Amino acid sequence: MDTLELIKRSRAGDKEARDLVVTQNVGLVWSIVRRFANRGHEMEDLFQIGSIGLIKAIDKFDYSYEVKFSTYAVPMITGEIKRFLRDDGMIKVSRTLKESAAKIRAYRESFGNKHGREPTIEEIAKELNITKDEILMALETGAEVESLYKTIYQGDGSPIYLIDKLAETKDESENMIDKLALREIIATLDEREQEIIRLRYFNDKTQTDIAKQLGISQVQVSRMEKRILKILRNKLGA
Repeated sequence: MDTLELIKRSRAGDKEARDLVVTQNVGLVWSIVRRFANRGHEMEDLFQIGSIGLIKAIDKFDYSYEVKFSTYAVPMITGEIKRFLRDDGMIKVSRTLKESAAKIRAYRESFGNKHGREPTIEEIAKELNITKDEILMALETGAEVESLYKTIYQGDGSPIYLIDKLAETKDESENMIDKLALREIIATLDEREQEIIRLRYFNDKTQTDIAKQLGISQVQVSRMEKRILKILRNKLGA
């Protein structure tokens, strides 16, 4: 039974079908997990996180993409691991360094007011009873996580907050999926059609330039380009 049929059965509530899809893609998950080695986490833990991404891919796979399931699953698995590493990193910073950073800021301010200069690392370490390494780490990480509502632009009395910009950003995994889908669809075109797309949209050639290179008329290039774009739009559901 092929993967697509198993996914359909999984969507219908067939647990054995879902387990089989997971089993079939264990190697794929491990291949991605290995890219994140030496990040301070056990590989088994990252494998479990990657498996969550695989299950999400099974549940969200869209047949209209016309790509292999593995092609769709790769960015989902990768994204899940990246989110884990990012969020876990933020928690560690907030729990272990934020408090030290706050103490360092307060001491630097009081020391500066009293002595008219910045305290040395040694003076901070002695006063706060923390190591030099901890001080450097606290200073490097910045001190505190930026508020999502920090004003990043103020114009005509209408502030734009960081959260507004984040909301405008398309999910990274979705962008990757779109690119992978487009790549596979382009691969189904014949050699001349692929060449036209490459020259027109990757090499920024004009229709006239392409016509000269391929030994055809500009009108022919225009007609072929329109037809190719229609094919791509239809297959991408755009």
